[in-house]
Amino acid sequence: MSRKSFEHIDFNSITNDSSGFSHENFVSGIAPFLKGPYSTMYLSRPWTIRQYAGFSTAEKSNQFYRENLKAGQKGLSVAFDLPTHRGYDSDHKRVSADVGKAGVAIDTVEDMKILFNNIPLDKMSVSMTMNGAVLPIMAFYIVAALEKGVKLNSLTGTIQNDILKEFMVRNTYIYPPKESMRIIGDIFKFTSKNMPKFNPISISGYHMHEAGANAEIELAYTLANGLEYVKKGIEVGLKIDEFAPRLSFFWGIGMNPMQEIAKMRAGRMLWAKIINKFNPKNPKSLMLRAHCQTSGWSLSEKDPYNNISRTYVEAMAAVLGGTQSLHTNSLDEAIALPSKNAARIARNTQLFIQNETNICKSIDALGGSHYLEQLTSDIAKKSWKLIEEVDSQGGMIKAIELGIPKMRIEQAAAKRQANIDSGKEIIIGLNAYESNENRDIDTLVIDNKKVKHSQIKRLNKVKSERNSDEVKKILLKISNSAKSKNGNLLELSIQAAKARATLGEISSALEKEFGRYKATVRTISGVYSNEIMQDQKYIKALSLAKKFESIVGRRPRIMVSKMGQDGHDRGAKVVATSFADIGFDVDIGPLFQTAKEVAKGAVENDVHIIGVSSLAAGHLTLVPELLQELKLLKREDIMIIIGGVIPKKDYDVLFKMGVAAVFGPGTIIAEAAQEIIQIMINGFTKDEF
Repeated sequence: MSRKSFEHIDFNSITNDSSGFSHENFVSGIAPFLKGPYSTMYLSRPWTIRQYAGFSTAEKSNQFYRENLKAGQKGLSVAFDLPTHRGYDSDHKRVSADVGKAGVAIDTVEDMKILFNNIPLDKMSVSMTMNGAVLPIMAFYIVAALEKGVKLNSLTGTIQNDILKEFMVRNTYIYPPKESMRIIGDIFKFTSKNMPKFNPISISGYHMHEAGANAEIELAYTLANGLEYVKKGIEVGLKIDEFAPRLSFFWGIGMNPMQEIAKMRAGRMLWAKIINKFNPKNPKSLMLRAHCQTSGWSLSEKDPYNNISRTYVEAMAAVLGGTQSLHTNSLDEAIALPSKNAARIARNTQLFIQNETNICKSIDALGGSHYLEQLTSDIAKKSWKLIEEVDSQGGMIKAIELGIPKMRIEQAAAKRQANIDSGKEIIIGLNAYESNENRDIDTLVIDNKKVKHSQIKRLNKVKSERNSDEVKKILLKISNSAKSKNGNLLELSIQAAKARATLGEISSALEKEFGRYKATVRTISGVYSNEIMQDQKYIKALSLAKKFESIVGRRPRIMVSKMGQDGHDRGAKVVATSFADIGFDVDIGPLFQTAKEVAKGAVENDVHIIGVSSLAAGHLTLVPELLQELKLLKREDIMIIIGGVIPKKDYDVLFKMGVAAVFGPGTIIAEAAQEIIQIMINGFTKDEF
């Protein structure tokens, strides 16, 4: 399709306020791609089945990948551990509890070569979820391919490389926004020249979705981020058609199927409208191609086999919305890392849809439904207003600095949590139709100490065999390039990877000039209470908080903390917001703290409780460290509670350590507040305060 063939389209009509649906005549394969990016969609080729996976060591992950590929998986999606995301080697003192947890540990190019052992990188599409340490990870992947004899122009796949959303929700950033955008520009330039089949960025709404954003917020802020990346590509000297066709997007899919389908359809139209302003000649520049992942947030720890049905509903929504690839979450991900059996069920869910439903024989099967077309129109208009708000602030980087996107996402999350707690939103097995049966399931356990020992051993071996002087020279070049803005940082990182510089060393060379970003902690108030003020559980929690104040002479005080390198703070922020509305004095510690830093802050703020938020399976290491630090400070009276993704079998272990209460995913916050306050009141009456 030529430029002339889409000049007649009135892109402004997509978001106008006229009656009827201005988009009804749009089709698939032609801008603005309402019904899908390709004219035949799944008739000629179904979506790619991906499973986002990585854990423990490169050897273990490689074995898992190869088994999945034999069983029908079509592409690899790599999950890295948190130290890797944050630019630390496995021997760094801040990451002892996180190595090999929630992803695979990658310290050098040798780890990357093992990760892809016997996997043909010239034939296999590889998606890598990496943002903070994107330069060393890209460099390791490239060098691993080259040393296997694979040419760069044959590599296919995607690097997430979406740093702006990290400052809003996921928080696995390293450097400040402007410096991070410099890195993205250099990756755009290198891949445009050398890797024409590789997507240099996946612009992600998924993590906004998981943090509590509604459909229009997820859509608007993801596209606004995309606009910033387009501007950066043009700023570094690329033409729109040189890189826009290889931009891809990543949506979260929740339990409102029609809304999710409408979101995906509206997103394709709005992206075409945005890109059209840059006068592309290639129609593929206007095309929004998307990977989707079913929601992890919607999964429930209680009655976990319900999660199979939830994932199926969400997977169908992604397919009916026109996704290009899909990851289906496992039933046990609200409890622990996915087990092999649970991952098989999740993967087979996609195989069932592809092979047993005839869904691939339709294009935009629900298109024409009045309800769907109304939703598509409404979401497009609401999202466009939010995009215009960001533009009025001077773009997304400025909006992030002002805290606007983060605030709106946190407000939406608090409102939804209140609706769940009050029963306005029903979650089967959680706040309705609850089962009394014990449904324990086998979970995957990672031996963190064993993984760390293995990684450090290989790390030391690489360092002992390399030319240290050569490594120092190239690391200095990276620092000088970061300072002078001359040279391409990805090219230099590739040289460093070839010399066997480590991920931590490359990251530190950049950090010397860029600095390490520290977010400002902000809280919101009133959103939770406004939604739930008539709920009896909330009223009882308020009453107990007042009772505590009358006994002790001050309000209950809690410090909500995140230890280790896990940046997912949705749960921590929702707890902080709702507890403040219930009657607590709330302190929020900075992200990425050590146990010693948390204990010091708790003592200085004279809190009654430390609330530990854990999502990355580090609780059995971090909680004992915290208890020991409180003991050293002679403040063993400070109560510790913990919430997050914690296997049931760990509860008793934590209680024996001295933890007062454990709250899993889906806990009703007002009920948790009641339990905590009652424990404190009971303790006070025994003269423990």
